[in-house]
Amino acid sequence: MWPYWLLLLGSAYWAITNHKAMPTTFKQHAKNLPIIWQVVFLVLALMIGFRHEVGGDWFTYLEQIDGMQENLFSEALTSKDPAYSLLAWLGIQFGAGIYLTNLVCAIFFTSGLIVFCRSQPHPWLALVVAVPYLVTVVAMGYTRQGVAIGIAMLGLIALLQGNNLKFVLWIGLASAFHKSAVILVPLAVLASSQNRVFTLLWVALTTVFLFFLLLQESIEIMVAGYLEAGYHSSGAAIRIAMNAVPAVLFLSFIKRFELSAKHRIFWTWMAWSALLFVVLLFLSPSSTAVDRVALYWIPLQLFVWSRLPQAMGQRCGTQRQWLLVVLAYAFAVHYVWLFFSDHRMSWLPYKFYPWEWFWA
Repeated sequence: MWPYWLLLLGSAYWAITNHKAMPTTFKQHAKNLPIIWQVVFLVLALMIGFRHEVGGDWFTYLEQIDGMQENLFSEALTSKDPAYSLLAWLGIQFGAGIYLTNLVCAIFFTSGLIVFCRSQPHPWLALVVAVPYLVTVVAMGYTRQGVAIGIAMLGLIALLQGNNLKFVLWIGLASAFHKSAVILVPLAVLASSQNRVFTLLWVALTTVFLFFLLLQESIEIMVAGYLEAGYHSSGAAIRIAMNAVPAVLFLSFIKRFELSAKHRIFWTWMAWSALLFVVLLFLSPSSTAVDRVALYWIPLQLFVWSRLPQAMGQRCGTQRQWLLVVLAYAFAVHYVWLFFSDHRMSWLPYKFYPWEWFWA
């Protein structure tokens, strides 16, 4: 399991050595990446993309891709998740199978993650918070939803910049990988401070369009598969609590977070909706359904925890002390997952495909 620990230790080292807050206005820092961030991008993309037999759904994905051997291009485009199916189809055509598919998905995910992290005053701390669950579990386990979340983070940054159209386009692409991403489209209304009626109108129309384009044919399958079957996920309560805790911290100390009025309103709604999932967990017949939708609120964790030292350090000790608090939290999550989670053996040991292929 040492590769997972190296990811976290490396991120933590840079978080400690670069602990001073950076001024930021939620700009997409995609251009002129410093060399160290280019290295991070390469390591994450390769580690996620070239994993071998890693993740709880690895063999399910492998079986799905192998089952597409005889599929036509048109069949891939009209499948349940067309973007993922198209990548899988291309992987088969080039003889790279699941590895090409995973690599492209990893590039999308890593791009979104790095852009979102670098839009925070403590980008390395945001990365530290992301490694134990978002990177290790989601990106390496739930490939389709992982890439959808990465793309959605690009959309969130566009939304907070005031570019609603770009946000919807990003969410549309995310939905092509995993249809559940459509649920994020209404966030455009929450982020809009002007012309709310107009924004509500076009967001409603966009949501309806995406619903009929992507969800109509599979909504009955999703309801039967999750709600009527009553599927439950072990650890769902813990994962939802991981969103709820930073939500409570943000709402409790909201005045200490240096945000514009527009951004404060948006993240306030995000925090309250994260708490709503706690209620839904008790009301829904399927904890799996609530758990999977709540994954899209993980960026709230990165946002709050990475800003906590700056928010709390001003009045309750130094920023360095609060930095250590956040690091301790991240290491605790990482430790508990790797040693006590029910499905940890699907991630252990970590295998890197080029290495496995070379020795095979």
